[in-house]
Amino acid sequence: MSKRIDSHQHFWKFDPVRDSWIDESMSKIQRDFLPEDLLPLLTENKFSGCVAVQASQSEEETNFLVDLASKNDFIKGIVGWVDLRADNISERLRHFSSNKTIKGFRHVVQGEDDDFMFREDFRKGISALKAFHFTYDILIFHRQLPAAISLVKDFPNQKFVIDHIAKPDIKSGNMDSWKNGIEEIAKYENVSCKISGMVTEADWKNWKPSDLKPYLDVIFENFSADKLMYGSDWPVLNVASDYTEVVKTLENYISKFSTEDQNKIWYENAIAFYKLDQ
Repeated sequence: MSKRIDSHQHFWKFDPVRDSWIDESMSKIQRDFLPEDLLPLLTENKFSGCVAVQASQSEEETNFLVDLASKNDFIKGIVGWVDLRADNISERLRHFSSNKTIKGFRHVVQGEDDDFMFREDFRKGISALKAFHFTYDILIFHRQLPAAISLVKDFPNQKFVIDHIAKPDIKSGNMDSWKNGIEEIAKYENVSCKISGMVTEADWKNWKPSDLKPYLDVIFENFSADKLMYGSDWPVLNVASDYTEVVKTLENYISKFSTEDQNKIWYENAIAFYKLDQ
């Protein structure tokens, strides 16, 4: 196996107020997670770098990740946060474009109303990204796929990537509406997808690889190896698994794929999508 990039992980200094989404059921991750915690896991699993993704909605978060990246060269890129609805969005994007580590932005749309991606102010922000060559990570629950389909259709020149395969309800095994949405959104050339965040949508205590397989089948049938990239979703994955187990689950699933396709999923697609320095 050649180099690998973890296209989706987070860092934080735990703040119980700001990080209130990390409730008591997720007590395993109610603490700080910083680059020195991740590096041994990356090394052990043959990863040469990662993309750090925002976990809270503030420009301070973006600056926090920039600071970490400036001190840790294995952080190859950052997906930050900026208020895409702001009147001065182009000015803010111009400001952040001076830092080459920032590759794109994300908003926690899964926490918004289902019509959020139809909002004029949000779409105005999306329309401003391309001038600065920024990507956009789509973080949604599967019920929000119709709105995401509308978004990617209306912005054909914007590069999008779906986080966590759009969060299907793996625990219940109900996949019909999610599958229909994935089949539709995968038709758009400007959309990629991260193989990430699956174990936390499954039964945390009792999941097994066979629970994930039907969902992986759908993702691979529709996106193909050319538009898929691996992301661990560390440290969130710790509520249901551990870093190495999640890596091995995907290793086993794609073990019969060609070396060329495996390299795309582990490495090349993330490099190309985020324009990472190798």
